[in-house]
Amino acid sequence: MRPLAVEGAWEVTLRPHHDERGAFAELYSVDRPVGPDGPMPVALAGLSVSRRGVVRGIHYVSTPPGQARYVTCVAGEVLDVVVDLRVGSPTFGRWDSVRLGPGHWRAVQLAPGLGHGFTALTEDATVLYLCSAPYRPELERAVHPLDPELALPWPEAPDRLLSDRDRLAPTLAEAWRAGLLPLAPAARAAGSPAGPATDPTGPAGPTETARRRT
Repeated sequence: MRPLAVEGAWEVTLRPHHDERGAFAELYSVDRPVGPDGPMPVALAGLSVSRRGVVRGIHYVSTPPGQARYVTCVAGEVLDVVVDLRVGSPTFGRWDSVRLGPGHWRAVQLAPGLGHGFTALTEDATVLYLCSAPYRPELERAVHPLDPELALPWPEAPDRLLSDRDRLAPTLAEAWRAGLLPLAPAARAAGSPAGPATDPTGPAGPTETARRRT
């Protein structure tokens, strides 16, 4: 288990067992919780299949209630990206990335309020999601994955494909100005507003604070 550059995000190392038949890996267990908050309750499991060049994200769930996620890639390979969208978080605007796929034997766990996205690096990539809360379409939110201020590390792809929802999503600054971003837990407890206080694209914003790892 390794903390990522985004507070509340963790890279989990899976332990495959190999024999003449192939391999087996335990993907998730309540007996081995990730992070300081104990086991993540699982209310929803989902799969997505994406072709090379597809970008999904940056998605998050409005908080409260929010939604924690545990993500891995079970076929093919993806570049998985986590972005801190929580206003008031010490890592607000930062992102980190991890390559996921059977050859890497990793997973990523995200706290509620973090943004998540990925791009498929192979002809087909199957991503498994475990989520702490059921799907509620009215709570689903997105930030544009090609926001130039975030400058996320998507590889060059002449045939990059986004959904209409993601293509029309606001940038981080636009979402912040509209009061759409979640609050960090400490800021929420203090009653801080979700709207503008300082410009997130300024010196303390995502461009200056991003720590990048692939």
